[in-house]
Formats: sequence, structure tokens, C-alpha cells
Amino acid sequence: MNRRTFIGTVAAGVTAASAASSKPNIIVILADDMGFCDIGCYGSEISTPNLDALAKSGVRSTHFRNTARCCPTRAALLTGVYSHQAGVGHMVNDYGVPGYRGELSRNAVTIAEALKGASYSTAMVGKWHVTTPDPDKRDNWPGKRGFDYVYSNIVGATNYFAPHGLIRNDQPITATGDYYHTEALTDEAIGYINRQKDATNPFFLYLAYTAPHWPLQARDADIAKYAGRYAGGWDKLRAERYQRMLEMGVVDAKWGIAPRDPDIPAWDSVPNKEWQQRRMEVYAAQVEELDRGIGRVLDALKATGAEENTLVLFMSDNGGCAEVIKNTPNAGYPTKTLTGQNVTWGNRPSVMPGPATTFQSYGPEWAHLSNTPFRMYKHWVHEGGIASPLIARWPRQIKEHGTWTHQSGHVIDVMATCLDAAGASYPKTYNGNTITPLQGKSLLPALRQPKHTTARTLFWEHEGNRAVIEGDWKLVSKYKGPWELYNLAEDRIETKDHAATDLARVKKMETLYEAWAARSQVVPWDRLNRTGAQGNG
Repeated sequence: MNRRTFIGTVAAGVTAASAASSKPNIIVILADDMGFCDIGCYGSEISTPNLDALAKSGVRSTHFRNTARCCPTRAALLTGVYSHQAGVGHMVNDYGVPGYRGELSRNAVTIAEALKGASYSTAMVGKWHVTTPDPDKRDNWPGKRGFDYVYSNIVGATNYFAPHGLIRNDQPITATGDYYHTEALTDEAIGYINRQKDATNPFFLYLAYTAPHWPLQARDADIAKYAGRYAGGWDKLRAERYQRMLEMGVVDAKWGIAPRDPDIPAWDSVPNKEWQQRRMEVYAAQVEELDRGIGRVLDALKATGAEENTLVLFMSDNGGCAEVIKNTPNAGYPTKTLTGQNVTWGNRPSVMPGPATTFQSYGPEWAHLSNTPFRMYKHWVHEGGIASPLIARWPRQIKEHGTWTHQSGHVIDVMATCLDAAGASYPKTYNGNTITPLQGKSLLPALRQPKHTTARTLFWEHEGNRAVIEGDWKLVSKYKGPWELYNLAEDRIETKDHAATDLARVKKMETLYEAWAARSQVVPWDRLNRTGAQGNG
């Protein structure tokens, strides 16, 4: 399925990998703005047979978390250190202080850089979004950070039918023809895998889809499959997902389900129901196309004979996104399609989303469904913002299939897990730079023995929203809000606040947070000079 052509200077990627190698191939697949339960094997009504099959042949996690936003999650995933330590404490804006330079620090290494020391070939396909797209500042583009082959959108989000910010290796390119971005990324990943069939080195593929991040755009045939599926509204769909999650063992019955966000009306009182349904229909189509692409990638892997000794990890970069698209285009975004049609921006009920000529989001109403049973969204570090699905499969090493691990994990663990699988070391220095010590821990022990768990202490900060998890307890606050304290074992939906009655624990955990923030280059949000800053993702 290759329905596109490109214009631009293209360099040939030279890579090598082998299914026969004792070292495994590694594929890390990252979804964009996909909520905790948006795939079938986590309780969704959306058709995701390929991810469901991956889960049946591997292990799923109930307690894996991201950083609540696109850029910092990518920085932490790629480097194995907290995003502020990697230089991307917020987005790709430079605030003039080490934790917020808006691009990967030279005191951090990427997984690709570390694995190249273990004779891996490397490829990056998809969304980069850990540096500026300015071609004059490409020193932190993926080709300069350890990746041999690159097909990427450097920017955070883009029109699926008319993308901007595309590069192949380190050269900007332009899409033409009957282009759809999820399909294009799938094609590129498959092409890379096929080129490794007879090579002698193992490979690492970082496949970072933009789906299902806004804009709501999908092919008509995919949208049509969901016609009428969301007529019951978000209240009914949340209840249905929650019931499936209980039956699957994704959630604990004693947690319950968070009440509907008070800013979201009951479905029965909502105007423009046809438009509201259409928004979720398009979103579902985008998730299904993501799943279809992953299935094609895994089929290509199997066809090369490399499936048995390939570690595949799938996750999402943040919770469901409550962002509302305004009627004015974001700076730098194209305002016309590839065929010259105008793009209508904004969540306008008079315009049905889906085609290339529209640019909308599904808003907090449906994001609340994506984050069932939790509360809050992308940006915030309550569970709705940071809970992520995680599916892991490695037939040669992960033998307990179709089961769950309750091990607490974080995107900083991806680096450690990949290095553990590869038998590779994490460098103390790289290219003359002292490297920040690895912060994550390998998840392989929990994936090999899912019933085994160990307590973790983990931290978050994004836009002044803060959190620390110590074992079963979570201390969390919204920007400028008070600390809230929750026992996650009893109340992962975060509705029973113990802060007023357990002051000693609050103080202890706050001290842990402040010490982490001081050593991790975190600056209080209201002390950063953010004049003129903007970003998406």
C-alpha cells in the first residue's frame, strides 16, 4: 500500500540486522495522544485486532505511565532520564535554562546512540518533536542522534493528508499524491524491516506514529465503519468500557469510576449530537488505522523470520487530549491541502470533521471516555494524564502470554529495558560529554515474571503540575493548587484525598519531590520566562 510520492533530496539509509543474531531486534511503537483504554485489549469498543493479538502473545501492564505530554515523554523515552534532565522539561521552546532548552541535551544519550555501541542498526520513523524543525538547527534531528535511517515529521502534529515538517534522513521532503500519514509511516517502517532480512546486525526501530493526535482526519471508508456507534454518548460509552475493563482485569473493582468531569454536560443535554458523534467516529477510525498499520509492520517482521527474537513494546505518550482547536491556524501550519483547497480550522459544529479540509479535535468530552476510569487529561499528572497502555512481546524471552503485570513503570524505563534486552551498557561519557546517570529500571524482570513486582518511587512535573509516587501512595497537585494525597491501591481514580489527615506522609513525600526537582533541573513554572513561547503536541 504505497500511494504517495516525495519531492526532495533523499539520502540512502545503510543499515544491518539479523534474526539469527543472539541479540534481539527491538521495536518501540509509540501512539500519540491515545488514552489508557482506547484499544480493545484495554476495554475499548474500537476495533484493534492487531494490538489485541499482540497482547495475547505477550504481557500487558496496568501501571505504566508517561509524562503527560508529547515532547517530555519522547525526551524521557529516548534517553532514560527525566525530561528536564534531557533538556525538554516543557516543549520545543528555549527558556534559557538547562532543563528547558527545548531540545535534547548533549549530556543525555538516545537509545539509538547507546545501542550503536552494541552493533545495532537504527531507524527512526514518525514524530520526533524533541527539537525545533528549523533546518538551520538540525544538530538534534534524529540522524544526528544515533539513527542510521530516518523518515520523520520533526513537528508535533500535522495534517494527515497534507503534512508539513517531513524529512528523510536530514533532508526536508514534501508529500504529494494520495497521502495519509499513518499509512506512510507504516510503509516506511516495513521498508526498513525488509531491508534487514539478510543483514548481519540486529536492529532498533523507533516507530512513533502521530495517530490519533488531532486533527481529526481519516479516510471515509474507515470513518463509515463507526457510523452510529457513538449515538449513546460519552456517559453510556464510559460505563460500557468500564465494565469490559473490570472483566479483563485492567482495573480493580474497588477503585470505581471517576465521576463525569463537572465541565462536561450529560449526553442527554448536549446540542449538535450528530457533530459530537462524528468527532468520536473519526477518532476511532484513526485508532483503527493505527492498529492496521501496526499489524502490517508485525506481519512484515514475521515474514522476515525475525519475530521470535524481536522485543516489541507498544505504549502511548500521554492520556486523552482535552485541547480545543481554535478557529485561527497555528503558526507554521499549512492552510491548504495538497490540491490547494482551504483548510477550515476550529471545532465548529457546522463542519463535520474527517477530510483534509478540516482541522478539529475531539475535546474533553471524548477525552474523558479515552481516560476511563480516571480523571483529568493530557497536561495534568493525575492518572488520566499519565496512565498509558503498555504491551510487550518477545517470544524468545517472554513466556507468560495474555497476562498482566502490575509493576509500576515509567517511560524512563524504556531505555533500561532495551539495553537489558540487548546486553548493552549505558555510557558514562559520549562524544566527550558527561552523561547524566540512567534514571529508569529495566522492566524485563516483570515482563518475564508478571506476578513479581517491586515498589518504585517516581516523579512528574509539567507546566507546574506535580506528582510523586512512592509505593502505593501518590502526592499530586495541579499548578498553584494544594497537594492531594491518594492511596492508589484503594483509590486509583483519585477521589479520596488523605492530605488533610496524613500530614506526615504529605511532608515526607513533598521532601522527596523537592529533592528530585532540585537534582533534575526542574524550575517552578511561574519562575520561567515564557514570553512568546508556544508549542503543540
